[in-house]
Amino acid sequence: MSTNIRYLTAGESHGQALIVIIEGIPSQLPLKEEDINRDLKRRQIGYGRGERMKIEKDKVCILSGVRWGKTLGSPISLLISNLDWENWKEVMSIDEPKEKKSSFFTRPRPGHADLTGGIKYGFSDLRNVLERASARETAARVAAGAICKKLLSEFDVKILSRVVQIGKEKDKSSFKDVFEKYDTIEKSPLRCLDPDVEKKMIALIDKAKKMGDTLGGVFEIIVTGIPPGIGDYIQWDLKLDARLSFALASIQAIVGVEVGLGFEAAARFGSEVQDEIAYDEKKGFYRLTNRLGGIEGGMSTGEPIILRAAMKPISTLAKPLRSVDIETKRKVDAAKERSDVCAVPAASVVGEAVVAIEIARAMREKFGGDSLEEMKKNYKLYKAYINERWR
Repeated sequence: MSTNIRYLTAGESHGQALIVIIEGIPSQLPLKEEDINRDLKRRQIGYGRGERMKIEKDKVCILSGVRWGKTLGSPISLLISNLDWENWKEVMSIDEPKEKKSSFFTRPRPGHADLTGGIKYGFSDLRNVLERASARETAARVAAGAICKKLLSEFDVKILSRVVQIGKEKDKSSFKDVFEKYDTIEKSPLRCLDPDVEKKMIALIDKAKKMGDTLGGVFEIIVTGIPPGIGDYIQWDLKLDARLSFALASIQAIVGVEVGLGFEAAARFGSEVQDEIAYDEKKGFYRLTNRLGGIEGGMSTGEPIILRAAMKPISTLAKPLRSVDIETKRKVDAAKERSDVCAVPAASVVGEAVVAIEIARAMREKFGGDSLEEMKKNYKLYKAYINERWR
């Protein structure tokens, strides 16, 4: 089998279902639908979510690649049904209806894919664009990511997330506090560590809702348990920080990604940015700080990997911005669709998923193996090499 993890998603926002096919997962990995449903549920919660979350109760159906609770090494196919499909059967039907009761979507929303996608694909009905460009697609990626998180858990790799900013309100607590108080984050409606800051964030979301507006923010991803040497420096597209940045930037509405100190490093002297190296007989080589976020030269250092992603405010507004009808060319208000006021907490769960996929892909490249047992054996040999040669 190929050890290169790759996946495809398919489906429209209001279509019948979302579909995922993922390959490169080794055989004999224990996997149940609940392992995936857990993260699908986490993606749907969060203060500021819209009305659709009351309709959709995402659950996965594993169609192939698993038998008797373990992966087969063959492609795994997943299906997530859209419960809202019942309300959109005519609008989103495969066959052209005899009577088109629904009007075309011709008023593109600023900040969305509507207009450019319509130009690119030659559509006169922009619903053809928004249905696939919608962040609903991230449910499929969360499903794929949950499988990769399950694989990584076999190597004691953990991926955590939290929200550190909504609008101008910031949680300045250290990432180190996350490990001790992660239950607080999981129970928080905004996935925020500081309860006082969270209250201010909630008030800001309420204000945006009353104004018919939306809010973005920043979430943080922390990866622990990665040994040094995952990723590579020999080619640009093998660098771990580049791959993780690409994965996070691919999430709908993400406009910026940071590794470690990120943009703050640009304002410091070099002596305030680099992580000095120390040695201990038990620990081996380690860094005295983790300002670079656990990655040097495109490779993991063994320290926690720290990533942050900035999410712009959602493009669909209850109080629409100005636009132009693509058919009449007249000035109009942009179209209005059901939407969230703030989806940063949900985006943090999606961030976990895409990071898990990329970390798992890099681990598979490093350790190979057709079965989980073989992959673990190769991993243990590498760890033994580090202990013997570098300690």
